[in-house]
Amino acid sequence: MNNIIKIKTEDEIQACFILLAQLRPDIKAEDFVERILSQFKRGYQLAAVLHDDSIMAVAGYHYNDNLAWGKYLYIEDLITHQKNRSQGYGAMLLSWLHDEARKNYCNQLHLDSGIQRKEAHRFYEREGMMFASHHYVSKL
Repeated sequence: MNNIIKIKTEDEIQACFILLAQLRPDIKAEDFVERILSQFKRGYQLAAVLHDDSIMAVAGYHYNDNLAWGKYLYIEDLITHQKNRSQGYGAMLLSWLHDEARKNYCNQLHLDSGIQRKEAHRFYEREGMMFASHHYVSKL
């Protein structure tokens, strides 16, 4: 049976490492829990799809408010384990995030996706999201 839980404990956070490391390969295992706990203090949240007590997909997100979008939910991280893709776990989690955004009176849901992640882009568009902007960065 599938269900979605909010990740709270250090053990639950650690269990998310294998998935988030697929999305963020530069993250180090020894720093992972501490970094997530630090982000929690700034409003970051984690949710995961469980199937038979195994994490199939995980999302990191936060709420914010700005002049351009009003109140919104921003997805920082969204990943389904590479061996479990195309089984509906990502769609289930994205739908749950939309519901959470509505429950929290958000006007919009946003995420950025690396230009190399073509399969993810097809997934987002299939799930009703639209390409809305270019995101630019300067490394310092």
